[in-house]
Amino acid sequence: MPAGATADACAPAVVDTHCHLELCAAPVDEIVARARAGGVQRIANVALEPRQAVDAVTLARRHDEVFAIVGCHPNSAQLLDDDGLRALREAVRAAPGLVVAIGETGLDYYRAGAPRETQVNAFRRQLELAAELSLPVVVHSREAADDTLAVLADYDRRTPVVLHCFGMPERIAECVERGYYCSFAGNVTYPAAQRLREAARVVPDELLLVETDAPFLSPQPVRGRPNEPSNVRHTLAALAELRGVSAAELAGTVERNARRVFGW
Repeated sequence: MPAGATADACAPAVVDTHCHLELCAAPVDEIVARARAGGVQRIANVALEPRQAVDAVTLARRHDEVFAIVGCHPNSAQLLDDDGLRALREAVRAAPGLVVAIGETGLDYYRAGAPRETQVNAFRRQLELAAELSLPVVVHSREAADDTLAVLADYDRRTPVVLHCFGMPERIAECVERGYYCSFAGNVTYPAAQRLREAARVVPDELLLVETDAPFLSPQPVRGRPNEPSNVRHTLAALAELRGVSAAELAGTVERNARRVFGW
């Protein structure tokens, strides 16, 4: 644990595999300090647009706990022109070891911030970039499971795939068969999320990840308040109870998986 941490040195390593620090209301330094005090040792901070990649790298350089994921969200897919793709590539090459994945990319047919064809094209281009750079790809899919899995079928096993904020419980068997990492956010703790909890219960240990997606999707104990990486412990605790293991054991499982997929 970095110097200055106040968490129990014997506590299991806790990681937040997906958040958006610059969208959080509180200053980033305060958010990272609270996470550190709560034992969160690694935070994956995700840039949503190519122009945010440099800022994500800057935060990763400033904080030992923070790593960057750079990409273009499907709702901003129209921004992934040749210049945008170049910006992502340059961010990765400028910060080896600090940029740990490409994303979040994928498809969003719920908000549909960009035409579907544009989203699919941007998705494919980022998959190719991830393969070129030998990095995992972090995938957003909302009400687009069929098309998301169809695009990914062309990409299988080239580099690891992380299904961020997992939201296709009806396809969990297929996702597991393909070897995709399934990352669960705070919405898995909501009382109405029965199908999502069942998916989280059956994911094999080696494919399970946990995230906050902060500042969104605060877990049930803090629902209604802005989310932040320190809250990942609530989701870990809920998943541990669901899977019949201790929170410490599950934290260790998730940390090992994150280290394997992101190279931490």
